[in-house]
Amino acid sequence: MSPEPGDLGRATDDLETDAHVEEALPETGEIEVEAPAEAAELVDELARETERPDVAVARMLIVLDIDGTVLLEDESLSPGVVDAVARAQDAGHEVMIATGRSWEGTRGILRVLELAPEYVVCSNGAVVLRRVDGDELLYDRWHVETFDPREVLRLLREHLPEARYLVELPDGKRLYTEYLEDWNLVNARRVPFEELGAERVCRVVVVSPEQDEHDYLELVREIGLHEVSYAVGWTAWLDIAPQGVDKSTGLELVRTELGIEPEHVLVIGDGRNDVGMFEWARDHGGRAVAMAQGPQEVRDAAGETTTSVHEGGVAAVLRAL
Repeated sequence: MSPEPGDLGRATDDLETDAHVEEALPETGEIEVEAPAEAAELVDELARETERPDVAVARMLIVLDIDGTVLLEDESLSPGVVDAVARAQDAGHEVMIATGRSWEGTRGILRVLELAPEYVVCSNGAVVLRRVDGDELLYDRWHVETFDPREVLRLLREHLPEARYLVELPDGKRLYTEYLEDWNLVNARRVPFEELGAERVCRVVVVSPEQDEHDYLELVREIGLHEVSYAVGWTAWLDIAPQGVDKSTGLELVRTELGIEPEHVLVIGDGRNDVGMFEWARDHGGRAVAMAQGPQEVRDAAGETTTSVHEGGVAAVLRAL
């Protein structure tokens, strides 16, 4: 049954109206027309008045890969990613990077993202850095994993004698055998191949222009790299880390240190070196999102897929939080 007109009037009289909002509204039966700019200001003001600061939003640990996730092949930024990261930070979330890159290749990306997280995971989890000065992007090497590379280097050189090799040392310095196109070689030094195994390293990188992704995977199966972890990069290089180490191992240290619950973790990536952190996040109640252009096995491991890096997939996920 529809209410009588008098019932509507009595119901309206019974409402408690905020005095500030009441003053901003026109008199009953009147219409006020505002210019677009003034109307937008009024909407913003009313929205601020109705916010609920007493409702807590759980702080999330949001982890972003770099290449193929926030960066395109030409190293330009994925559309909308800077604004989306800023909004996530403004909402109180911890946004950080987990990458296969060394710190030297990561620092500049943080700058263009306008991001200075408390921790950064580099070298596929073998190196975790902690912030010292956010304004200057100064970080200490807080946790470092190493291994003896001599046997791995011997096996690889036997099968890929013409390849180019690079190792990262515990202090961040890098040694390489020949120039690596498109690689950041700041703080790196060219040495004979034999010198690469002179001390323990955080990672071994192999670049062979004649090899594609399939070739590297076949090689790994053939020589049996059982004492180390490995991943194939998105432009087909082989990246080898200490056994049992991947992005997830570094991220678990960070998550624990920050005191963020596992179910409040969100990780986004596109490559095989992201599978470990995808499984880690999902196994503990968090979310894992793959970029649309990633290999099928990577998308399967994530369980969720966003649009491609070219279409602003990261921004789409962060805007939806």
